Amino acid sequence: MQDKITGINAVNEALQGGRKVEMVYLLEGQEGQRLQAIKEEAIRHRVAVKFLKRERLDQMAGNNHHQGVIALVEAYPYASLEDALALAAHRTETPFIVILDGIEDPHNLGAIIRTAECAGVHGIIIPKHHAAEITPAVGRASAGAVEHMLVIKATNLVNTIKELKEQGFWIVGADMEGLNDYYDCAIPTPTALVIGSEGKGIRRLVKEHCDLLLRIPLYGRVNSLNASVAGALLIYEVIRQKGVSGK
Repeated sequence: MQDKITGINAVNEALQGGRKVEMVYLLEGQEGQRLQAIKEEAIRHRVAVKFLKRERLDQMAGNNHHQGVIALVEAYPYASLEDALALAAHRTETPFIVILDGIEDPHNLGAIIRTAECAGVHGIIIPKHHAAEITPAVGRASAGAVEHMLVIKATNLVNTIKELKEQGFWIVGADMEGLNDYYDCAIPTPTALVIGSEGKGIRRLVKEHCDLLLRIPLYGRVNSLNASVAGALLIYEVIRQKGVSGK
């Protein structure tokens, strides 16, 4: 199976990230500096390049937001939990996993992946059902970061959490009903951080298996944050505390 990736950042990261790229299509007659760089990167990786008119690119992408470049790539290679733990060991770092409980918006998923990759998270776990998966839209929203992030599909999040606990992880959930503000509580490591869905938050069974629930204080009239914003705050608090503790 193949995926279709659109956008300059997404295609560039796919070329550099190790995913097999079958073909790169560029907008005919418009080779700006960034498109030229993609052409050169494709040639360097011995990937065929073909130039198409804008109408054809629009048709292939299903919209006109492709920025003049489309790539045909192998289907996204989901990782395993063992892959994420091996990555942490290779980096000689304390493992840090993010669990997404039912994120359905591709833009939120992409934004969280981008933040997690920038923060050095070792892996992201998503449910196999009833949640966004890795698509071209997620790749664009992640600015190509998905090509450098290990994403794991779990058939049952509760069972995966139990497995993480057996590996010594502390399960930390972001929840409005948490007893502690996220910046005012020592977060134990190794950490598996759970971020809930946009509207419902963390599901009850998943919440019951969390060791610690942290809240983000809200002082305005709106009673919730965007899932990707909440995820960014918590991810970087874990990173900040790891830096302070030396873990």
